[in-house]
Amino acid sequence: MRNLIPLIALLSTAAIAQAPQFSTERLTQDIRTLSSDEFEGRGPATAGEEKTIAYISKTMAEAGLQPAGDLENGKRSWYQKVPLLRTSIRGADPKLVLTVAGKPMPITQGEQISVRAPLTGQKHVTINNAPLVFVGYGVTAPERKWDDFKGLDVKGKMLVVLVNDPDFETGQGDFGGKAMTYYGRWTYKYEEAAKRGAAGVLIVHETAPASYGWNTVKNSNTNTMFDIVRKDPKAAHTPVEAWIQRDQAVAIFKASGLDFEAEKRRAQTRGFKPVPLKATFSADYDVDAEVITSHNVAGVLPGSQHPDEVVVFSGHWDHLGVGQPDARGDRIYNGAVDNASGIAEMLELARAFANGPKTKRSLLFLAVTAEEKGLLGSEYYAANPLYPLAKTVGVINTDSAGVAGPARNFSISGTARLGLLDELTRIAATRNRSFTPDPHPESGGFYRSDHFPFAKRGVPAISFEAGNDLVEGGTARGEELGKVYTRDRYHQPADEWSADWNLTGVTADLDLLHALGSQLANSRTWPNWSTDSEFRAARDKSAAERR
Repeated sequence: MRNLIPLIALLSTAAIAQAPQFSTERLTQDIRTLSSDEFEGRGPATAGEEKTIAYISKTMAEAGLQPAGDLENGKRSWYQKVPLLRTSIRGADPKLVLTVAGKPMPITQGEQISVRAPLTGQKHVTINNAPLVFVGYGVTAPERKWDDFKGLDVKGKMLVVLVNDPDFETGQGDFGGKAMTYYGRWTYKYEEAAKRGAAGVLIVHETAPASYGWNTVKNSNTNTMFDIVRKDPKAAHTPVEAWIQRDQAVAIFKASGLDFEAEKRRAQTRGFKPVPLKATFSADYDVDAEVITSHNVAGVLPGSQHPDEVVVFSGHWDHLGVGQPDARGDRIYNGAVDNASGIAEMLELARAFANGPKTKRSLLFLAVTAEEKGLLGSEYYAANPLYPLAKTVGVINTDSAGVAGPARNFSISGTARLGLLDELTRIAATRNRSFTPDPHPESGGFYRSDHFPFAKRGVPAISFEAGNDLVEGGTARGEELGKVYTRDRYHQPADEWSADWNLTGVTADLDLLHALGSQLANSRTWPNWSTDSEFRAARDKSAAERR
């Protein structure tokens, strides 16, 4: 890539070739344990969390790491305390009423609609006949001369918005084509609605632009919710944050004398104006809300020469816990691939570095909480770092390992351009592996993994993705297996360990990541973003602290 400050390779090719042997047996043991029913789906602030963080810290200690968490009585603990707001709707069926053209439309929580427990801190939600208004993609982007609101006062209204960006359908336009921008993320749409004082948001679910099916929406949004503790939570959240099925949206539009597809096409243009709908929304339910403490787990291998400079390996330990039963009656969301596998990768890297030569810079192994609730553990760490972000060399995140065998390629989440990727690509070439850009940038993966809170603060960070060009079956098989996982197991109780997995591809991936980590930790270079990256300025601003 052009316009990047190159990393100087201080390790010889021979030294890189002496990478440790990674164990599929140890990987299997870690994944099976963390994703077992005994760990209850690893929900934050549950008995599952207690078992999970104890297992991870014990494994780190056995590997030879030192605790790197909060100071307690003058000594570092294994844990960084993460205060979170925890909320849940009381009762399985909150009272929800959608009135369309004067007639009630049947809606049931988890079926036609998925309403999240409010993250405003309130203990009761009451909405009385709030009018619905369609605001397209719900985007305000001055730099793109784009405004879906056109001055409309939305206070007290329920906003109906489309998921993803205006460019998704056509692949062309002001928002990067198929690649999702942050404007396409549901988190942005909620935030924008809150800024404008809306009563709530109804995101219309469609599988392709969302990149996952309704089961994922239901399972992710109808259980306990978490957020960072905010001074003014209502500035970031509306009382009602919800998704509705496409069929319901089509019916609402039809009853309002509108064609859903035609209105969606209008919303893809700069001239779009909000459209009132002949519908109202009412809600009435109690909420349990309290501030709890979850934990990041942090272990370090101090550097021999520059211990204040750190390379971070990260992954999230949490999953969805215990929730609504699936068709088999299974209520435990085991999260074997997502993300027991990524934590297993991180622990195996920790063992390898601990058993190898001491690096000049420190290596921090960070297992973060509440990723599934909005990257909350990594956001908290990035706002309250145990090591200064200015002296954080880079972040290598592992989320959902490839369990279908070795691949000829690898990828990262999103389309970021940075020196870390250049160096990883160079290392991979010595292993006859190639880099393939994220094959599904429309899914917004860059904004959905724990490297993002670091990236937006300028720290070079990537979330590694296993390749899809499998040695056995090629890209066709890799893509098909990915689709099956997303459809049948992602954020569902069926994401369980399987004896059919082939973890030899994981060990090959770990070889790449170990080589990259070794190079970073033994060099004097500071990776950076490309000159045209939105994260470059933040990194450059902290340059003086690295001298």
